[in-house]
Amino acid sequence: MFRSLWQYRHFVLSSIYNDLFAQFARSKLGGLWVIINPLSQVLIYALILSNILAAKLPGIDNKYAYAIYLMAGLLSWNLFSEIIGRCLNLFIEQANIMKKMSFPRITLPTIVVGSCMLNNLLLFISMLGIFALLGHQFTLVMFWLIPLTLIVVTLSLGIGLILGVMNVFVRDIGQAFSVILQVWFWFTPIVYPLTIIPESYRHLMQLNPMYSLVDAYHQILVYNQAPEIQSIAIISVIACVLALVGLFLFRRASAEMVDVL
Repeated sequence: MFRSLWQYRHFVLSSIYNDLFAQFARSKLGGLWVIINPLSQVLIYALILSNILAAKLPGIDNKYAYAIYLMAGLLSWNLFSEIIGRCLNLFIEQANIMKKMSFPRITLPTIVVGSCMLNNLLLFISMLGIFALLGHQFTLVMFWLIPLTLIVVTLSLGIGLILGVMNVFVRDIGQAFSVILQVWFWFTPIVYPLTIIPESYRHLMQLNPMYSLVDAYHQILVYNQAPEIQSIAIISVIACVLALVGLFLFRRASAEMVDVL
């Protein structure tokens, strides 16, 4: 599978470029829309909730603390949700290509991951500029974002492949998980700090695999601290297991998916 992916690497790279170009074809603002959409979310939440929650973000000596906190959390969540959202209907949308052309099917999720990571990189660069304008300091701790991004990609790709394969056979899965993803967002401390949750319920957050990753992004980008190694190691193992399961299902079901599609 991976040998064929390497052989088709030029196809993958050109497809990522075409995918990015197609998103902004005939658009006056072009790639700015990648940045505008999530930042508009930050602006809305900041205007509505900053006065309520800003005082509950200890350790940040910045009047724009809540906006910084929001952007850090959304950076990780947007990558996670975008990969899953696109993998959910990937094989259904590419049914004609899968039935009419002979090529390694693994290139399809690879193109999705590459495109989503490029979007996330553009968003990260824009956030760095905003952080600078808000007077937020940068440190070498930010290099932790490289392995964290890989963990987010691995986790979301594993979940996305499993659900994407299942969605070919049971179309309700795509509809249902879109709702679950929205609920998942609000059960992850992105627009609110963990401190507003009653202490007796905080341990339940450990059941949320995105909690450790979002918290790590907050520690790095908001507090300029290295993330907790133990929690990151646990979620890394979970992400790798899910990715292996997703690849196994994808490989076993590729031929059957073509028949069903």
